Amino acid sequence: MKDAGLTTWVDQMGNIHGRYEPANSTRDALLIGSHMDTVVDAGMYDGALGIISAISALKVLKVTGKLQRLTRPVEVIAFSDEEGIRFQTTFLGSAAVAGTLPESILQVSDKSGTTLQDVLKMNSFEATSTAISQARYNPESVGSYVEVHMEQGPVLEALHYPLGVVKGIAGQTRLKVIVDGSQGHAGTVPMKLRRDPMVAAAELVVTLERLCKEPNSLLTYDEECSCFTEESLAGLVCTVGELNTWPSASNVIPGQVNFTVDIRAMDDQVRETIVTSFSRLVLQKCDDRLVDCKVEHKHSAAATHCDPELTSQLKRAARSTVSAMPGRTVAAGETPVLMSGAGHDAMAMARLTKIGMLFVRCRGGISHSPEESVMDNDVWAAGLALFNFIDQNAVSEELDAGQNVVAVALAVAES
Repeated sequence: MKDAGLTTWVDQMGNIHGRYEPANSTRDALLIGSHMDTVVDAGMYDGALGIISAISALKVLKVTGKLQRLTRPVEVIAFSDEEGIRFQTTFLGSAAVAGTLPESILQVSDKSGTTLQDVLKMNSFEATSTAISQARYNPESVGSYVEVHMEQGPVLEALHYPLGVVKGIAGQTRLKVIVDGSQGHAGTVPMKLRRDPMVAAAELVVTLERLCKEPNSLLTYDEECSCFTEESLAGLVCTVGELNTWPSASNVIPGQVNFTVDIRAMDDQVRETIVTSFSRLVLQKCDDRLVDCKVEHKHSAAATHCDPELTSQLKRAARSTVSAMPGRTVAAGETPVLMSGAGHDAMAMARLTKIGMLFVRCRGGISHSPEESVMDNDVWAAGLALFNFIDQNAVSEELDAGQNVVAVALAVAES
């Protein structure tokens, strides 16, 4: 960030900021960012790609002499803890900046009982609600937020196109289901007398899959049965990503099983109905199996729509970028417009300001895996598209010195 000409600092939630403030600027800032953290056993592009693309774009502005011609402040933010793996709550860094992080978050603990407050203090942060509130931005000081991210899906690759713009992000609910039964010896407790939470949990996992594959077959009349259209159900996905058992021994009937549930949909009413229906089915099936169940709500975020004007501007920037790449001819309106099934810091930042997103093609649509991969030329295209977006929307219209921006950008990338 410093090399790109930015003033840097770290806030009380561990977010890293780099900002260029034009002289005598009174306009609201353009924020560009993504996250630094990743998930367990994952790759290196989800999140970090957006940060590097943003810094690269600002560095090209500096090299071409356009940084000093910015008409508004531009700031790059590398957010902490977007994925929410350790504390099972997402967007910690971006929610702090957006001003939506509750004070109670400091007392949330990980599996070992270590609280977020403990972790912050161990890393030399003040870890007080007052300190965290200082990370909050005044909405009047921010004009927009833009994020570059790998697609995490197969659409752009199928379309043979390096970049796409995002029109909206699916809403998400995270649950934790706790199933308590009777722990016992695997060889001495008759099958008819067992209260086995593992079998109950297995049935619940299969029930969740059916509910999300064939929702109208399990919804009751009160839960809008058969009232959802195919369009509203598009993008509905449900996942059990983590399952734990106690005492987790091969010759012991478990005493407790708990598992996570991730439910996402573009339509918030669909998502909320699925959550309600699944919670009802959990209690019903657990009662049938004589085990005790509890459903805990860990996280909920409404579907987020990108700003139409920002989307159009990013689309133009992407198109002009790709059309300038060697050997590429772009037809009018070719830049794809996509929905995102994955959550992003943009969801939290939408509570602060209007948002826009740019997707970068990835191999096989694979993400959250060591196999995730993007092509070098696509990374170059993403950084250059972001440069073009900033150039078109935040740089004064003085005559350029005649630099070949593509050549400069390539030189910066190679350095």
